[in-house]
Amino acid sequence: MSTLSKREKKIAREVIEKGLQTEFAKALNDADTVLQNWKNKETDNRAAYHLLFDTVKDNDKHIARRYDGITGSKYIDTISEKLIAGVISICDLKEFREETQNEITMPYRIRKKNQLLNNTKQTE
Repeated sequence: MSTLSKREKKIAREVIEKGLQTEFAKALNDADTVLQNWKNKETDNRAAYHLLFDTVKDNDKHIARRYDGITGSKYIDTISEKLIAGVISICDLKEFREETQNEITMPYRIRKKNQLLNNTKQTE
């Protein structure tokens, strides 16, 4: 595991923040869907209220599990997880050194390769 330079730690924080903003937007869109259904009379008041509460709570737990307590030693793993989850893209990694990019993308590449192998086995 490589050590991030001060410059790369700053880049890592920016990439993590981008992922966090994406997750916030998803949570807000989920809540908006609940509210739109309520406004369109597709859900009664009580059900909409409880669904909205559950939606916010579930998204909050998800975001907290992914982002609370991230320290510099976990930046690479955290960014790699975000890449696998599709919250960030490989383009977001362009500011890192090539060595760091390779370390971040290795789990992503392995997963894609395994998915390709599984798809090939299923079609045989």
